[in-house]
Amino acid sequence: MWLRSAGRPAQAMVFLLTVLFSITPAAAEPVRTAINAINADILFMRHALAPGTGDPSHFQIDDCATQRNLDERGRAQARTIGAYFSTHDIAPDVILSSQWCRCRETVIEMDIGAAAPFAGLNSFFDGHVDRGETLAMLRARMDQIAPGQLVLMVTHQVVISAITGIAPRSGGIIAYNSRTNTARRIDLP
Repeated sequence: MWLRSAGRPAQAMVFLLTVLFSITPAAAEPVRTAINAINADILFMRHALAPGTGDPSHFQIDDCATQRNLDERGRAQARTIGAYFSTHDIAPDVILSSQWCRCRETVIEMDIGAAAPFAGLNSFFDGHVDRGETLAMLRARMDQIAPGQLVLMVTHQVVISAITGIAPRSGGIIAYNSRTNTARRIDLP
């Protein structure tokens, strides 16, 4: 009854408030929400699904046949994530990838741009590279990120966990602010 007596401006205000309160943070796009929440300059992404754990003892960085690689589900997962980035206009300024084949293939299947291979993203899980040297390279590269720049780094769980303290699942993404060391997990719909 009070709306009739109050007139059109009050009705408009009630409508506007109803619309505003019906929009929840869950309805917001999660990648941009995470980036904006912590002013992230890095999106760490764990490579897509690659069955197994670690790499074979005969691992060679330049021979994909000696590595644990993406399966068809992993390739499909990477394509889905890439399509999500494209649909939502999420375009990193720079894309870096571990030299491991599963990381490089993840970026290729995402089809959002070319990645530069970067040893600072390589996995030290099985001792194929030195943990300290790898993380030192990564930290030095993070110090070079220009203000306002967004860098996608496709890498391994151990690298992401060492920097962010978060262990992502395959294809998982963590927003990270390299100046404040703040991290936020992103759950894509």
